[in-house]
Amino acid sequence: MTAKSVDVLLVGAGAMSTALGTLLKQLDPSLDMMMVEQLDHVAQESTDGWNNAGTGHAAYCELNYTPMLKDGSIDTTKAFKINTAFEVSLQFWAYLVKQGALPTPRQFINPTPHQSFVWGDENVAFLKKRYETLSQSVAFKDMEYREDPEVLRQWMPLVMQNRSPDEKVAGTRVRYGSDVDFGSLARNMAECLNRSENFAMKLGCKVKDLVKQPDGQWKVEIKDLKSGQHETVVAKFVFLGAGGGALPLLQKSNIVEGNGYGGFPVSGQWLVCKKPEIVSKHLAKVYGKAPIGAPPMSVPHLDTRIINGEKALLFGPFAGFTTKFLKQGSIFDLPKSVKMDNIKSMLSVGKNNMDLTRYLISEVLQSHDSRVDALRKFFPDAKNEDWTLSYAGQRVQIIKKDPAGGGKLEFGTEVIIAEDGSISALLGASPGASTAVDTMVTLVERCFADRMASPEWQAKMKEMIPSYGQSLIENPELLRTVRKYSLETLKLDENYE
Repeated sequence: MTAKSVDVLLVGAGAMSTALGTLLKQLDPSLDMMMVEQLDHVAQESTDGWNNAGTGHAAYCELNYTPMLKDGSIDTTKAFKINTAFEVSLQFWAYLVKQGALPTPRQFINPTPHQSFVWGDENVAFLKKRYETLSQSVAFKDMEYREDPEVLRQWMPLVMQNRSPDEKVAGTRVRYGSDVDFGSLARNMAECLNRSENFAMKLGCKVKDLVKQPDGQWKVEIKDLKSGQHETVVAKFVFLGAGGGALPLLQKSNIVEGNGYGGFPVSGQWLVCKKPEIVSKHLAKVYGKAPIGAPPMSVPHLDTRIINGEKALLFGPFAGFTTKFLKQGSIFDLPKSVKMDNIKSMLSVGKNNMDLTRYLISEVLQSHDSRVDALRKFFPDAKNEDWTLSYAGQRVQIIKKDPAGGGKLEFGTEVIIAEDGSISALLGASPGASTAVDTMVTLVERCFADRMASPEWQAKMKEMIPSYGQSLIENPELLRTVRKYSLETLKLDENYE
């Protein structure tokens, strides 16, 4: 049989693949694409609404993005990087809404103030220093800081309800934060792709192998999990955007750029409340500080969630350890990922992160009572019976070689690209989906460099993302303009000035 040929093969049907596919189809509608997803539906793993926090990560409230340095100053590097990346996502989503490629904004994004809340003298001093540092920039100029309990009670009623008046507290707020249903967003983008020409969606199918051909293309073996039938596809470009499933496929590709990478899987759980009398009293994403020894993605937060039009409250995450790379994966995922080129890195990480291991074990062993006790630090009047436990998606943190020859564990996302640009893989977790568009723009620049240099693609990119090619950090007026455009189009703050 003659193998089917495509220009682009997207593996995985989550936030990353749908963003990349949509970008490329907008740039060139004639591209022949195929998307392969091993589950029966789009965006059912980490992208699904209940498998993540839905925070439109803009670094407004996430305290782990602004660590305090030894000299007492605040490191804002990551905060500015994430903030500008999210602005790119907002611009692209706004463009798609105006084009009719996405539905009305309320179906996938809702205005939800982003707030930080801390207690205790040391934490209050940190939050104040963070506010003073960030608010000097136009990117964070609208951030508000308060220590007055009465003001904080207006911002976050449940958090301040029956809290001790003697407790030193402080909070910050950016009113135009957002709650994003990334599952709905990805499914709508996939639906738009499905309506386009030269696009094929293969659900319930799994990539079993991929081999580089002498002509530079990739021969990919795909198995239909229901029928058992195999199909071969030849692709000029392959993107491995399968979440926790990307690492095993990267290893199968045998590209040198993927050597030494390993994965450290972490599971997550949430406490969820859907009682209207409680849910109606909280409209915010309130982030605190992570406990000592906790990984960065375990920063506790009490969130408003709006998924499929239903409003709920979510608290967590509570981390845990698993050997699965996907929520619907195999317990053998981790052991099968150990290879000769990464075993030293993985053993080094295991040896040097015993505190993290002990923390994860303690999280797994928690009772419902102890989880609600943690919630009461945010919501003093929380009652056990009002909250149920929900299981979040898997997160596979990156393990890579360090300069000393050992290994290091990284929290974040990383794109691995072959030297010839014919294949790319995305590894890691948060801020993930929030910065997917910016990440995929960078990928397009590197993997489609010749076409990206053309006047047609340059013009189209600037149409989709008005700030493209310019620094939002160095151009405050541009940031004000594009932020106003995005917030108004997505109906996040129609009164933004």
